[in-house]
Amino acid sequence: MLKIYHNPRCSKSRAGLKYLQDKGLEPEIRLYLKEEFTEAELADVLMRMAKQPWEIIRTQEKIYKTDFKGKNFNTDEWIKILIEYPNLIQRPIVIKDHKGIFAVPAEKMEEIF
Repeated sequence: MLKIYHNPRCSKSRAGLKYLQDKGLEPEIRLYLKEEFTEAELADVLMRMAKQPWEIIRTQEKIYKTDFKGKNFNTDEWIKILIEYPNLIQRPIVIKDHKGIFAVPAEKMEEIF
């Protein structure tokens, strides 16, 4: 299994997808801003990445700064927040089999191949 959680409007996400395609790989493309995560799916992605939800947050986003920065939420609460505001999730995330990684820069994907 090879999957990329992709935002086509993001240059880093486009670079990650291009990197895979240039290697002759055709990942499953998950447009996570259009296709909402389920709690189970996001928890699975986090487990494959060995990350906690607060570790995958884009802290430069305005909504983070105005609504969430400096507040304490537990794991389940963060997962619900990320599902409601998927633009807070760093990208691209690439999953290969049982491992996941932020693919920034795109060459970082070599760690899971």
